[in-house]
Amino acid sequence: MPVRPRFVLLLSSVFSAAWPLVAQQAPPPAGPPAIHLNVAVTEKSGAPVPGLTAQDFTLLDNNVGTPIAAFRAATPALEPVQVVIALDAVNTRFTEVAYEQGQLQKFLKSNEGKLAYPTNLAVITDTSVQNEQSFTTDGNALSASLDHYSAGLRILHRDSGIYGADERLDLSLKAVRQLTSYVAGLPPGRKILIWLSPGWPLLSGPRIQLDSKQQQQIFANIVSFSTQLRAANVTLYSINPLGAEEGVFRANYYQEFVKGIKSPGKVDLGDLALPVLALQSGGLALQGSTDIAGMLRRCFDDLQSWYEVSFLPPPADTPEDYHHVELKLDKPGLSVRTRDGYYTQPVSSLLR
Repeated sequence: MPVRPRFVLLLSSVFSAAWPLVAQQAPPPAGPPAIHLNVAVTEKSGAPVPGLTAQDFTLLDNNVGTPIAAFRAATPALEPVQVVIALDAVNTRFTEVAYEQGQLQKFLKSNEGKLAYPTNLAVITDTSVQNEQSFTTDGNALSASLDHYSAGLRILHRDSGIYGADERLDLSLKAVRQLTSYVAGLPPGRKILIWLSPGWPLLSGPRIQLDSKQQQQIFANIVSFSTQLRAANVTLYSINPLGAEEGVFRANYYQEFVKGIKSPGKVDLGDLALPVLALQSGGLALQGSTDIAGMLRRCFDDLQSWYEVSFLPPPADTPEDYHHVELKLDKPGLSVRTRDGYYTQPVSSLLR
């Protein structure tokens, strides 16, 4: 069945609103710069594993062995870390937002309110994205500031049906663009964006048909998000607060879209899902629990130590050529997680 006319109109509005923001980015520098990867190595418990060397890793670029040009074992003492925690009230019912807020404040007040890394809060509503002016390790102060957003959060009624899936997708992609740009503009260092949300509507399936223009626009957004996050050293983490309340099929549907997209003809709106963007950036997509404070601790624990790997990409044959990246570690029982790929010559003439 073809897509409904109303959806076509609203889908066009989603990308007509978000599209100019992509086009405003400055063109990338000439020549293929080195690709930089943040690499997490963890035990089955999730605990980071320090003490590895470059010789422990094998790097593959499109399944071709590639020399590691630079390697460093990193810690917050060597590489500054900044964290932004985003509370999504656009895709979450009011009762769930209230629970998220309580869990977030529980996390901020733990350890006597002393946070491991400088942190900033952002609140996403259907009218704006609001965030603190500065970063702090004072969790008690951040918890108190969160109370100031409560009035705005109380006017949202996601379960009322006033806002359809297409409007929420529009608001969500604008918020991704705004927060990604904000985090990318922070001083050099390791940057973490933790998004508390069940995710925006995927609007994907046999009843949803995209024309070639829409596919080109979606693909350009995918390339733009991927490239900006990588270039700015940003890792995205998603935390789904619904826990067992959400059906397994719905919670895991995003997994169909995790694989990197090579061309506009292969895209779907599900390729822009929040957990997909998180996993592709080298972060985590946490779900299945209502212990939001515990999942936040899991994200923070991920930053105790990591590895920085750089390599020189091969010459690009075509613009927006997707390269799948894989790091292998010959040590049983350990997991390796990093960005899954990159695009050559990003943001092409499609945006001019």
